[in-house]
Amino acid sequence: MHNKSRRDFLLKTGYGLGGLAVSGFMPGGGVMTSALADDAGLEALAGGNPLATKLPHFGAKAKTVIWLHMAGAPSTLDLYDYKPDLIKLAGTGVPASFLKGIKTSTQGGITKLIATKRNWKQHGQSGAWFSDLLPNLAEHADDMAFIKSSVTIGATHDISIMKLNSGGLNPGRPTLGAWVQYALGSANPNLPAYVVLYNDKREPRGGVTNWSSGFLPAVYQGTPFRPGNSPILHLNNPEYLAVAEKRQALDLLKRLNEKHDGRYPDDTELQARTESYELAYRMQETAPEAVDFSKESDATKELYGLNNEATKAYGELLLRARRLTERGVRFIQVVSGPADIKGDSRDWDAHQNIEENHSTHARIVDKPIAGLLKDLKAKGLLESTLVVWTSEFGRTSWSESGDGRDHNPWGYTQWIAGGGINAGTTYGSTDEIGLQAEKGKEVDTYDLHATVLNQLGLDHLKLIYKYQGRSERPTVVYGKVIKDLIT
Repeated sequence: MHNKSRRDFLLKTGYGLGGLAVSGFMPGGGVMTSALADDAGLEALAGGNPLATKLPHFGAKAKTVIWLHMAGAPSTLDLYDYKPDLIKLAGTGVPASFLKGIKTSTQGGITKLIATKRNWKQHGQSGAWFSDLLPNLAEHADDMAFIKSSVTIGATHDISIMKLNSGGLNPGRPTLGAWVQYALGSANPNLPAYVVLYNDKREPRGGVTNWSSGFLPAVYQGTPFRPGNSPILHLNNPEYLAVAEKRQALDLLKRLNEKHDGRYPDDTELQARTESYELAYRMQETAPEAVDFSKESDATKELYGLNNEATKAYGELLLRARRLTERGVRFIQVVSGPADIKGDSRDWDAHQNIEENHSTHARIVDKPIAGLLKDLKAKGLLESTLVVWTSEFGRTSWSESGDGRDHNPWGYTQWIAGGGINAGTTYGSTDEIGLQAEKGKEVDTYDLHATVLNQLGLDHLKLIYKYQGRSERPTVVYGKVIKDLIT
């Protein structure tokens, strides 16, 4: 069969298989593989199912990662990083000593220091500081390990989000979830190993580049689930397609692929394509149940805030994340979506009116994340689930527009919990006004990725994929495991 007409046939037939090929299972949308960009590294797909379970490098502490991305970049100065000196100096200029070694390219320039009207308290045996914006999360202070010396490169959302997810500053590198799926395969053959959840009508900023497989085979990229009652596009069969007809169509596709595969044994695209169709078929039976929380108890729904309009949408995402965790999904990327309001307060990007902005978004995420931690713990899942609270960067100590904060890549807070983490600890700090990370204890994205991979039993230095003659790894040529954060 001629390649072009054969491809047309596959595509057109795919639309009849419940329509799954339309979005989530085609290149750029989810699980379907495309032609490899290079002949090197074909061993990733050769010799069997590319999503088959693989062994880690060493004993893993975590089985699943729930990656909580706070879109828009919150000011962790107003959430976790208590700075009495900033409060005292508010309204004055930034002392020159704090600006040493950094270059700013902020929109409004360096203006006066700003402190919001927060009440701060220490919580738990660890004595971790929380502001009054996060009363529910504060109850889990002893479950978290704080990274208060986070740094990154770039101070624009698109670039820094790309770096947060892939370690790269340009499109084309695999995201962390794709590396995990490539390294470990799937623990549940009936669900994608890498799922992306978001609660906006549109895809998160940057779209598919932030769950892309990059130069890895596209079978390893993330599968986005939409918000609402039908998170997986085109999951149901068309009315005119019977179950038997669907199975017959898949069997025909498989026979054609196997016949073609015999003629071109080095072309691994067909193998991955066949597996994608089979996964789509299996998902029609399993995925609806996996994401359906209607049978969860009223107490559980209350725990995640599903009974409150402010927390309902994000709470649904995290409840789905827990259900996917129970079912063996390896990497669940949850992007906090916009509030149902217009303007600059759609996400955490508080260039102005930070009081209203952060009050709104903290209220959206505080109870659901606390509920997730409590639920995972109660079900015995927190020990094997790594929860990562992260952002593209932090925000400045000085004001923008008089009542907001600009972007800060030089020092901010992130935290991790579960999965063998040394709970109740804090690593690093920022200076007295919360601007720059403590020297010698900076934690870049590469270090965070290396630490997460370590908890999954993967050595980031040994996780290799050969591409265009180069041995690529998830942390490029950087990265170190932050051993103070793990047990």
